Amino acid sequence: MAQKQTIALIGAPLEEGSGRRGAAMGPTALRIAGIDTTLGELGHAIVDEGDLQPLPARDLASHPRANNLQTVAGFTRALDAAVHEAARAGRFPLILGGDHALSMGSVSGMARHAKDVGKPLFVLWLDAHADFNSPETSPSGNMHGMPVAFFCGEAEFAPILAAGRPLVDPKNVFQVGIRSVDEREREEIAEHGVNVYDMRAVDETGMAGIMHEIIDTVRRADGLLHVSLDVDFLDPEIAPGVGTTVPGGATFREAHLIMEMLCDSGLVASLDLVELNPFLDDRGKSARILVELTASLFGRRVLDRPTRSA
Repeated sequence: MAQKQTIALIGAPLEEGSGRRGAAMGPTALRIAGIDTTLGELGHAIVDEGDLQPLPARDLASHPRANNLQTVAGFTRALDAAVHEAARAGRFPLILGGDHALSMGSVSGMARHAKDVGKPLFVLWLDAHADFNSPETSPSGNMHGMPVAFFCGEAEFAPILAAGRPLVDPKNVFQVGIRSVDEREREEIAEHGVNVYDMRAVDETGMAGIMHEIIDTVRRADGLLHVSLDVDFLDPEIAPGVGTTVPGGATFREAHLIMEMLCDSGLVASLDLVELNPFLDDRGKSARILVELTASLFGRRVLDRPTRSA
C-alpha cells in the first residue's frame, strides 16, 4: 500500500516558455478533471495552494535567445520558493503545469531540499524531448527546451536564481521516452553523461527493465526522486492535448507501469505535470489521463503485489 501523504497542489499557469498559448489553462483543466478528489479518495490529504501569479523578473534584461525570460524567471523564482517550502514542511509538491520551463523552478526547489536533508536528487524526465538546450544552442529560443540544462548548471545565461544554488548532477538525470533531440543537444547530453532511454531502448529492453535499473540506482544512492511528466511522453493518439506532438510515444499501459513501479519503490518526492494544453485537447481526454497516471503513482492498483527486494 502507498504511504499516505499530504500533497501540496501548486498551480503554475506558465505558457510563455513554450512559444504558444494554451498551457496556462493546464492547472484549471487538471482540477476540473478531479486531481484533488481522486487523490483524496486514495486517502491522501490534499492542500491546494492555488496558482502562482508571480510578477516578471524586471531586474533581468531581456535576452535575444531566451524568449520571455522575465516571465519565465518570475515563475522559476516563485516555484523554487514554493516547492522548497512545501518539501521542507513535509508535504509532497505536485506541480500542475504549465509548460516545461516550470521545471527550472520546481527541480531547483527540490535540489535545495535534497541538500537540506543530505541526499542526492535524481530526476526522471518522461518526455519526447531532452530539453537540454541553452540560448546558445536552442533553434527557437523557447525556454521550455532549456530546463534540464538549467538545473544541471549548464545554462547559466542570466542570474535567475541565487549564485551557488544546488545543482543536479547530469548523471543523476534519467530521460525516458525521448524521440526528438536537436543536433547540438545530442552532443551536450552525451558530453554531460545524461542517461537517455529513447523509444528504441524502450522497444528493445522493455519499460519494466528500464524502470528497475533507474529505481535500483536511486535506492542504492539513498536519493530523492523528482518525476517530471510531459504530456508528449505519451503517444499523441492517446493524449492529443499538447503543443509539441511527436508520433511514436509511450502507450497508456507503459505509462501506468512506470507509475505503479514508482509507487512500489516509495522513492518519489515530487512531481511535475506539464505541457497540458486544453485548447488542443479532445474533450478533456489528456487531462483525465494525467489524473489517472497520477492516481497510479499514489497507490491506485488492481491487486496488491509482493515488494521486489533491492
